[in-house]
Amino acid sequence: MPMDPAVLFFFEKDPAALLLYEAFERAVRELVPDVGIKVQKTQITCTNPKVFAAVSLRPARRKAERPEHFITVTLGLNQRLDSPRVDAAVEPYPARWTHHLTVSSAEEIDGELMEWVAEAAAFSASKR
Repeated sequence: MPMDPAVLFFFEKDPAALLLYEAFERAVRELVPDVGIKVQKTQITCTNPKVFAAVSLRPARRKAERPEHFITVTLGLNQRLDSPRVDAAVEPYPARWTHHLTVSSAEEIDGELMEWVAEAAAFSASKR
């Protein structure tokens, strides 16, 4: 499938991050076949039909602690994840947690991360 020109433009300043995004999008499409992908100014959202995940280049870590090339994956869940992989978690509404994770290698797009993505997709699909 050819790459969306909007995605190429989104990552034009960091092509190494584009490779991470491509791996993440492939994994999400395998997990959620009917996923919608929407490129926005500051993030790329994954929907089913509501947003369950987003990818951005906004850092969730302080500069000294962040890798040179990365994507930030944001997930919405009904509970707080207790993992050192989570850089930040907030509860904007009761039982609705937003988690930010820094992904700096394709190896980090693993079973654990994709399990959380599946949980986020199921949680989003259950909301009215």
